[in-house]
Amino acid sequence: MEIIMRWYHYLAYFLGGAFLANALPHLGNGISGHPFQSPFASPPGQGLSSATINVLWGLFNLAVAYLLLCRVGKFELRNSWHVVVAGTGFVLFSLILAQSFGRFHGGL
Repeated sequence: MEIIMRWYHYLAYFLGGAFLANALPHLGNGISGHPFQSPFASPPGQGLSSATINVLWGLFNLAVAYLLLCRVGKFELRNSWHVVVAGTGFVLFSLILAQSFGRFHGGL
């Protein structure tokens, strides 16, 4: 039986890829003990938050990515279209994050 994919399933996969991309820098910096930008810093997104805050924010992003990728529709890693949509969200948001965080870490 073929499952009908609705447009919002693809939107969920795209956003799931974006949330997965956002989880990585926060988890990486937080787990390694480094302060990093977060929405909870002052000013938001520019100031530094503690490593603990970044781990919690990264885990929240990871949980949202899980919900969007695994609990909406029937995401399948063997379905190229599903992977392309999620991968596009991941790549686009990764580039946005690189530009955003690059301003603070000399990456531009």
